[in-house]
Amino acid sequence: MHGGDSGTGKWSNGVSDDDEAVLLGRVAAEEVAAFEDLYRLYSPRLQRFVRGITRQPTLIEEILDDTMMVVWRKAYTFNHSAKVSTWILAIAYRQSLKALRRSGDAIHDEVADHADLSAAGPDDVLLQQELRKHLDAALSTLSTEQRTVMELTYYFGYACREIAEIMGCPVDTVKTRMFYARRKLRAWLSSRREAI
Repeated sequence: MHGGDSGTGKWSNGVSDDDEAVLLGRVAAEEVAAFEDLYRLYSPRLQRFVRGITRQPTLIEEILDDTMMVVWRKAYTFNHSAKVSTWILAIAYRQSLKALRRSGDAIHDEVADHADLSAAGPDDVLLQQELRKHLDAALSTLSTEQRTVMELTYYFGYACREIAEIMGCPVDTVKTRMFYARRKLRAWLSSRREAI
């Protein structure tokens, strides 16, 4: 299974793909309560996805709101040819690119993940923070498209075909972006291996 959309994995939310499609159908019928449910269901996922693409914390809420506004207005156009999650992520991806173009800056502010480190000792916390800093720096060397492919593959667990649908490009383009992203990350990490 890729993406965990149907009940397990990183996208796990206890809601099946079919239930999400029904919920989106209710949104298409302009049921406000259904839209609120969908917003709550997708908000954490979209925040993580958008943060990974833009690397700009100041844009996340704006993009989330813009994405969900498009979902509200265009829910009737959902044709079941893809999962609801794929359709919504495609909207979020396009809204993220628009926001980056408006801001004129695809370079990001550093974002720290707030993992639960309450049980970790001080050395573990420092090591985790240092590792996060290096990983963020490495990811910042990638283009927006390369970061998106990495996020969708490694964090969200999507397959190349689904990533191609989200990004609106051929599968071979996804594979090429992944190849160059991995190569660039390997080169960056090996050039800094002693610092880590």
